[in-house]
Amino acid sequence: MRKILFGVVITLIVLFSFKYCNEKQEDKLVLQESSALIQKQINNVGKLVVTEGHFSEVFNYASSKEILGAYFTSEKKALVVVNASVSIQYDLSKIEFEVDEANKTLRILSIPEEEIKISPDLEYYDIQADFLNPFEAKDYNEIKDVVNKSLAQKIGASELKSNAKNRLLSELSKFYILTSSFGWTLTYNETPMQSIEQLQNLQL
Repeated sequence: MRKILFGVVITLIVLFSFKYCNEKQEDKLVLQESSALIQKQINNVGKLVVTEGHFSEVFNYASSKEILGAYFTSEKKALVVVNASVSIQYDLSKIEFEVDEANKTLRILSIPEEEIKISPDLEYYDIQADFLNPFEAKDYNEIKDVVNKSLAQKIGASELKSNAKNRLLSELSKFYILTSSFGWTLTYNETPMQSIEQLQNLQL
């Protein structure tokens, strides 16, 4: 009788041990699968987010040059029409992140800064210059610098930057949806994201 009872006990221990190990293996497998899927989806989300705009301006360029001291001054002028295409982009493939399998946490470590590209098309009209003060390459370069600075100010005062940020945060919200669906936690700057609204209110 003791032998039979002993055999039953041993059998139960073996069965429970097997079941426990099997469940642990399944948990590990699910964890690895979740981690792999999160990594894959992050790579899919990691794309270029671009917001585009268009600006037009008219500049009056004037420059004077003293000839023979202050006795004679030679001036040159031009009317410059500017049509510029502007893009603000975030390269999400440059996001630095860390996948913590043990704590089921996706940590966003850093987000790339915006990249502003200005492509101005300049057309010159009513150019006035003389032999003593002709238009030169440095004049055209100076005009381009003034145009770019003016456009940068206009971009800063427009809604283009805020629209670009909203698009960025919309893409980042996909990370929250992804991690939540697997029961993981998303953090940014060591702060857990509790909702999409919290993520979209980040100060970047």
